[in-house]
Amino acid sequence: MSWVLAFLGFAALIVLHELGHFAAAKAVGMRVERFSLFFGKPLWSVRRGETEYAVGPIPLGGYVKITGMDPREELPPEIAERAYYRQPVWKRIVVIAAGPIVNVVLAIVIIVLLWGGKGAVPSLAPVVDSVQKDSPAAAVFEPGDRIISVDGRPGFAAGLTIDNVERRLVAMRDAVSAHRCAGGATREGCRATTPVRIVYERDGTRRTAEVTPRYVAQPSAADTEGRMLLGYGYGVADVDTDRLDAAGKGVEYLWQVTKLTGEAIVRLVYDSQARKEVSGVVGSYEVTRQSFELSTSRAIQVLAVISLSLAIINLFPFLPLDGGHIFWAIAERVRGRPIPYAWLERASVVGFALVIMIFGLGFYNDVGRIFGEGFQVR
Repeated sequence: MSWVLAFLGFAALIVLHELGHFAAAKAVGMRVERFSLFFGKPLWSVRRGETEYAVGPIPLGGYVKITGMDPREELPPEIAERAYYRQPVWKRIVVIAAGPIVNVVLAIVIIVLLWGGKGAVPSLAPVVDSVQKDSPAAAVFEPGDRIISVDGRPGFAAGLTIDNVERRLVAMRDAVSAHRCAGGATREGCRATTPVRIVYERDGTRRTAEVTPRYVAQPSAADTEGRMLLGYGYGVADVDTDRLDAAGKGVEYLWQVTKLTGEAIVRLVYDSQARKEVSGVVGSYEVTRQSFELSTSRAIQVLAVISLSLAIINLFPFLPLDGGHIFWAIAERVRGRPIPYAWLERASVVGFALVIMIFGLGFYNDVGRIFGEGFQVR
């Protein structure tokens, strides 16, 4: 069932994006020849008025075909006045921008309703997300365990709020750090003289374990402060807050996604690690599918982020992306006369090559994840 739900979710994002272009084109008087879900020769189509509605065989997107997208196209006089390149620049920008705008608005509406509706936001919480191999925690914890207390310091609890979750995480970390190696030694890998008593919950059952922490001089590349550790990482869980605050934090979250997506695309030019992190259609689909297996609300949130990312990527100023059409429309306005078609052709070749390279890189990385460590959806 998750395969079907993920497919329908992706199809909905595509349809709504193209519906934005379609509705805007109709609103400003352009002639729409075809509205297609997916690419390729239509497997199914029906004509309503002047527009053909179709479904193609290649599920990699969709398109709206507007009369006169090629300025060299010879058109009958009765439809020429409604052609894309016969319209003022402002109308063309409205039509092209409408698709990404729909995706942005959709992402905001989903997150605001999802987070604000339940009065909770996903936050770092006392829930085990990962366990390091051969660490003290490896013999005790599994991903998904909820840490109820550490040496009596409270962790996860029903009604945990955004105001106290960080305080609890710090208190539990300090409780672990209070256990020291013999003589107060700070030697890599030394074991504490006393164990940490942890109460945790798995599958609705509370359990108790004693785990002896070890000293780690450099927990991560970004964290160089040595301390006693058990070897597990915290994950994300819904944390309570009031509805208005939750809705506001949802908008803040989308703004952070926007900045990180833009920065990640720029980093592709000079950062090899950024290129390894690129994901494509396959990865996005698989993450959505696995999210549906865990939680419908989680999957819908993933679709909201994908919708926003789709808008951001589409707005980059490279043909054939929407941002490329907007860029050249603005250039025409600044120039005061139409852009030579030869310029548009060259820009399209460069832009198409860049899009294919990024698509190919994402596909390569996704295949590697499928046959490697997976997508770590939990």
